Amino acid sequence: MTTLTHRARRTEVGKNSEKKVESEEDTHQDKSPDNDSGDSKDIRLTLMEEVLLLGLKDKEGYTSFWNDCISSGLRGGILIELAMRGRIYLEPPTMRKKRLLDRKVLLKSDSPTGDVLLDETLKHIKATEPTETVQTWIELLTGKTWNPFKLQYQLRNVRERIAKNLVEKGILTTEKQNFLLFDMTTHPVTNTTEKQRLVKKLQDSVLERWVNDPQRMDKRTLALLVLAHSSDVLENVFSSLTDDRYDVAMNRAKDLVELDPEVEGTKHSATEMIWAVLAAFNKS
Repeated sequence: MTTLTHRARRTEVGKNSEKKVESEEDTHQDKSPDNDSGDSKDIRLTLMEEVLLLGLKDKEGYTSFWNDCISSGLRGGILIELAMRGRIYLEPPTMRKKRLLDRKVLLKSDSPTGDVLLDETLKHIKATEPTETVQTWIELLTGKTWNPFKLQYQLRNVRERIAKNLVEKGILTTEKQNFLLFDMTTHPVTNTTEKQRLVKKLQDSVLERWVNDPQRMDKRTLALLVLAHSSDVLENVFSSLTDDRYDVAMNRAKDLVELDPEVEGTKHSATEMIWAVLAAFNKS
């Protein structure tokens, strides 16, 4: 159950949330994985790395034991990242396949991305015949399938592999922690500045930079908000805000993820994969 549907620490947000209005459509289509709405940064992170970083407890170095959503959220991030890098896309809509969840994921380019998880997924998509939908790929990559012949598509040790990438980028470190019955490898945050920058970017996107129209939002920021919600780590993003600002931020994020993906995905310059992933999580 995600942050927006289950919160024990905060009271329910008010009913007078700001309503969505139609604005001029954004003609800018993000093609670079590093597009950051003008923010300059030295460290380039994938969407999966950003989601995991948001989910990690800074000092403890692990995600909440109660979070059963982040594994699927990370797989959804892989699909969006591949789409935004121009490697995959959704098949064009037809009379029989108009819905996002009915359309198959197609290969656009099999050129390596330089990221092991992305390239492994790309090989699976290239080798799969017949092609599969977004929802099916999230299930396959997570290992949620009863078909023994499909277990080969499961991506294993995803969190650990992403954490190692973040260690190599100087954001996390590696430690061993004893939990009485077992030892666990943990990855405490060492570069708190980078995580604070990421948190502030998302907070600003629903507060100071709120445009009330997803088509005018930076596509990677939109994708990260959707994935943070689907991975149940959005609470971590807004927890440092005052109660009033928390309510505003959560209301606006709630309005965003409760939009109809089928409608938003058809709008000009929309990144279909973002809305397809959201539709898949809404259905699951």
